Amino acid sequence: MMLDRRSFLTLAGSTTLAAMIPHGAQGSSPVMGEKADHTLRIATGRVELAPDRIISTTLYNDQFPGPLLRFEEGRCSVVDIFNDTDTPELVLWHGQMIPSVVDGAAEEGTPFIPPHGMRRISFLPRPSGFRFYHTHVMAGGDLNRGTYTGQVGPLYIEPKDNPGAYDREIFLVLKEFEPFFSRGGDMAGDALAGEPVDDLQQMGKAADATATQKTKGLEVGYRSFAINGKMLGHGEPVSKACR
Repeated sequence: MMLDRRSFLTLAGSTTLAAMIPHGAQGSSPVMGEKADHTLRIATGRVELAPDRIISTTLYNDQFPGPLLRFEEGRCSVVDIFNDTDTPELVLWHGQMIPSVVDGAAEEGTPFIPPHGMRRISFLPRPSGFRFYHTHVMAGGDLNRGTYTGQVGPLYIEPKDNPGAYDREIFLVLKEFEPFFSRGGDMAGDALAGEPVDDLQQMGKAADATATQKTKGLEVGYRSFAINGKMLGHGEPVSKACR
C-alpha cells in the first residue's frame, strides 16, 4: 500500500502516542464520552454538627459523610473526580485490591489530581463488603488538609456471590472535627467513662514521667466528635423498622 507524506506522518504520530501510554493506564482512563458510574467533587463546604456548631472544611460533594458509593464486585466501575480546591488531591479506595495507578497512594505511583482539575479512573472493585474512601494527602503540620478534613465517605461493594439476606442497611461513619495541637494528650481524661479511666490516667502519668519536654512531641486533639456528621443528641436516631 502506497502512503503519501501526510498519511505517513499521521500514522507515525498515532503510533508514537500509543506507545507512550504506560501499561495499565489505559484502563484507568476510559473514553471521556462514557457516563461515569459516580462523580466526586472535592471542595470546601460547611458541616452542621449541631445548631450551634457549624464548621468549614473540605468535603466530597458538599456533604459529610461523602455520598455512599455502591459498586458490584468484579464489574468495572468508572469514577470522575473533580478537584475544585487550590491544592493537589488524592482519593484512596481503602481496602481495595486494585492497581497502584488508581489506588490513591502517591507513594505507590498514583498521580495527583491537580488543583481545579479532574481525573477519570476505572477499576474492578474487590473484595466485597463495606469499605470507605478518603483523601490520602499528607497533611504535615497543616490541620486543614488530609484526613483532618471532612474528606471521607462510605463505600459498599455488592458481593458477586452469596449476597446477604437483610431487610435494612445502616451505614455509620465516625469522625473527629476541629483538630488542634497540644502537648497534653488527644483528649481530657474525663471524656472517657467506665472503670478503666483511673488505670488509663496512671498509664499516662507514667509515660509523661519518662519523657522530657524535648522528646515529647505535639499531639493532635479534637473539639468535636460526630456520627454521620452529627454530634451527640443532634442526629436522627437509629430505630428498629416496623413490620
